This record gives sequence, structure tokens and C-alpha cells, in this order.
Amino acid sequence: MNVPITMATHAENYLSERRRLGFGLRSSGYSIISFAHYIDGLNTDESLTVEIMADWARQNQSNTGNPTTWAQRLKHLRSFCRYLQQFEPRTEIPDDSIFGRVGQRLAPHIYSEQEIIDLLAAAHKLDSFIPGLRGATYETLFGLIASTGLRISEALHLLDSDVDLKLGLLTIRRTKFAKSRYVPVHPSTLDVLRQYQSLRNRHIDVSDETRFFVGVRGRRLGQPLSLKQVDRVFIGLRNQLGWINRGAHNGPRIHDLRHTFIVRRVLLWQAQGVDVDQQMLALSTYVGHAMVTNTYWYLTGIPELMALAANRFEAFAQLPEVGHD
Repeated sequence: MNVPITMATHAENYLSERRRLGFGLRSSGYSIISFAHYIDGLNTDESLTVEIMADWARQNQSNTGNPTTWAQRLKHLRSFCRYLQQFEPRTEIPDDSIFGRVGQRLAPHIYSEQEIIDLLAAAHKLDSFIPGLRGATYETLFGLIASTGLRISEALHLLDSDVDLKLGLLTIRRTKFAKSRYVPVHPSTLDVLRQYQSLRNRHIDVSDETRFFVGVRGRRLGQPLSLKQVDRVFIGLRNQLGWINRGAHNGPRIHDLRHTFIVRRVLLWQAQGVDVDQQMLALSTYVGHAMVTNTYWYLTGIPELMALAANRFEAFAQLPEVGHD
């Protein structure tokens, strides 16, 4: 006699399979497990319908009563439901018609050169029990992201052995989509990394497994920096600098330094007359995108780039027509 497979087992199998392919599935994984337990709790043999899924989506723990939240929860189920169809073909796939469309990606804050200079200067002045170390840590961290387009998680997970100061090369190990890559750095960035490492090494014992960026206060001295710590420091500096937010998020973010790196690189190519389309794959590889379309998305709706596109189109439109005999 065959024992029916529980929905929780299907969920674990699905998530294991997807994670082996390199997908993190943090928030969506939580939703899928929650949904699986909900279905198992119903103890029903009915096929999975959109109505059942909608009932689950409305029961989010925060009880916001917000259809946008419900729509996001349903969106997390789509790939899982397609997976389930191989076992139960009558499984339905939820779409945007239930609670409406989930909001699109919000426009980032693209930093001006002066804003980045001011951020690094403010970070440099951060106080510490060890003179200069805390300031150097955050100045170097934010400067590295601004000059390479690294994700904040990639920068924080760098080991000392991942930073080759002779070759000027960073090794980014199995980050998003489980991919690793090498990131060359500019000589000016390399000089700052050397200075920070030299200062840091005077105060902590270093091994190959030591994080490149470390905490500097009390028991945190020499320990890995957490994203929460870094966010707290960044928000304090942001408030101190009083930037005017030009993005659609609550305020300028650390991640917007990555957006800015990509946009400024394309603007520079445009100014130099470089064929951007030919260079986009190289840029996509450098910043660790799985698909070049993700890199193109970073360029959407940026005023400077839209102005360039408009000028190019205007020049194209003014070209004389070619007659055909």
C-alpha cells in the first residue's frame, strides 16, 4: 500500500532541488513551507485550487490585511505549483488576477560623485576605542562597493585570503546563484585596501579564515561584521549627511552603490564612444549577474541614461532617408 506523500515532503524536495541549482529561496522558501503545512493541516484530498491558495495567502502572520502582501505570497507559490503538476496535473497556478499585480522593482538612488565622496569622508571620521580603525573599516567597505559594484553580502563575506593585494584581485566565492568569480580592482582601490589591512593587522591576529572586514568594538574586535551592524552605521551616516532621496525606496541604500557603479560605467562608455551592447556581457559577468538582462534592468529609468538615449534617437531620426530605386 502506497503512503501518500505529504505536501511538506514535496516542499522540502522542491526546495532542495532548487537550492542545488544555486537559488537561495529565503523568503519564498519560508512561504512554501508555510503553505505546505497549511495544506497538510487541511487533511483534504482535493486538488490544489487557486481558491485554497488565496485562503492561505490571507492568513499571513502579520495580519496586515494588505492585498499586496497576499499577492506576494501567492507569487512565491507559482514555481512550486508548476513543480507539483508533475505529481498532480490538476494543480492550478496562481496569477495576478487574484489580488492584483505585485509592485515592480523600485527605482534606486543613483549617487552623485560628491555624495560618495561625502559618505567616505563621514565614515572616515567614525570614532573608535582603537584610533582610526572603525573609520577605516567603513570607509574602505563602502569605497570598495562603490568602486567594484560588489553586493554588500559579498564584501562582508570576503576572507583575508580572498583579497590578493599583489595581483589586485578579489575572489568572490559561491554567492548568489552559487557562482564564484574573480573581480579585478583598480590600483587606487588596491592602495586603500592595503592601508586598511595594514592598520587592521596591528590589532588582531589574522589567519586565512579571518574576514577581511572585521568588527572593532569590545568582544567584536576581529569578529565578522554583520549586515545589521553595517546597516545601522550607514543609516546614521545617511541621516548625518541629509541626502535628498532620488529613489523610490525609503531612502538611499548601500545597495544603491552597486546600482550607481553599473550606471556610471555605462555613462563612461557612452562618453568614450564605446559600443555598450558589446560590453554589457563583460559588465554582467564582473558584477555577478546570472543573466545579462538583469544588468540591463539596472539601467532602467535613470535620467542621465534616458537623456542619452533620447539624444541618440533624435540624431537617428534626423538622418536623411535612403532612397530605393
